[in-house]
Amino acid sequence: PSLPVFLLGLLLLLPTVSEDTVTSFLGQSVTLPCLYLSWSQDRNSMCWGKGHCPNSKCSQVLLHTDGSRVLSSASEKYRLLGNIQRGHVSLTISNTNEEDSGMYCCRIEVPGWFNDVKKHIRLVLSRGEHTQTGLFLGKGKFSD
Repeated sequence: PSLPVFLLGLLLLLPTVSEDTVTSFLGQSVTLPCLYLSWSQDRNSMCWGKGHCPNSKCSQVLLHTDGSRVLSSASEKYRLLGNIQRGHVSLTISNTNEEDSGMYCCRIEVPGWFNDVKKHIRLVLSRGEHTQTGLFLGKGKFSD
């Protein structure tokens, strides 16, 4: 009887991780959602990274905040347009390209061991009418 209780305790210690998929078209701006309603600008910071969330921090850091403002961004194409101080930390990626497809990590840093909230978001980008390259020459001919 004590083993199931022990295993349940271990499950409760695991960090919170969720995963969503966002789809968009190449060349467009896209927003990857991340919201933390218990945000405290004195206690929480956060980061966005490319790839799965590691045990701590973010890998391939794209953007990092101190809880009230953005401290660093890998590029001007990565922005937080929401109110950071209220936990609105969705990542907007402008002018997407093929390299932007893949897994992203939104990590809310919460004080204490194993308290961080991690959200995985898979970005799927496809070609659409707005992203086709080349020139239509007429009569069924297409040139790059």
